[in-house]
Amino acid sequence: MSQKPESHDVNDEVALGDVDAERRALLVNATAAFGIAGAACVALPFVSSMNPSRSVKAMATIDVNLTEIPEGEAKTFLWQGKPVFVWHRNAAQIEEARKGDATATLDPAKDADRVQKAEWLVVMGVCTHLGCVPMRGGEFGGWRCPCHGSQFDDSGRVRQGPAGTNLEIPPYRFLDDNTIRVG
Repeated sequence: MSQKPESHDVNDEVALGDVDAERRALLVNATAAFGIAGAACVALPFVSSMNPSRSVKAMATIDVNLTEIPEGEAKTFLWQGKPVFVWHRNAAQIEEARKGDATATLDPAKDADRVQKAEWLVVMGVCTHLGCVPMRGGEFGGWRCPCHGSQFDDSGRVRQGPAGTNLEIPPYRFLDDNTIRVG
């Protein structure tokens, strides 16, 4: 019996080479996909830990019911861990604040530029000197800082003392006539 030598067709070798290249490409792509998926599974908890907690998100904004603040009085609310003074000013207090526009201050500002509605003054309750909480009263009808003696008028403008700037105005907007949202 004689054996015939096997003949190899050139096309067969090319076809086998294509299959090996396709397998390699598939394995490389699958390995890369699993590697990326694994990295994502490891990174996701780490990245998620950088998001603010529910308690922080809850303090991102506060809604203030203005009907709870009698005319002529102020109330303090906590926003992002800091006090916010909301003052329901009466006509005499508004007039006094407007008179203060002409008086020289350390950080000049018109009352109309510091309020959205004349009867409502909303300011951060943090002294701009060293961060103490000012108290109602003082020579200028607004607040005085018990720590170092800064005085703020009835528009929250610094009038005396080491504080160099007016009480900050937080971001706020009126949702309706009886509610503001701070933040």
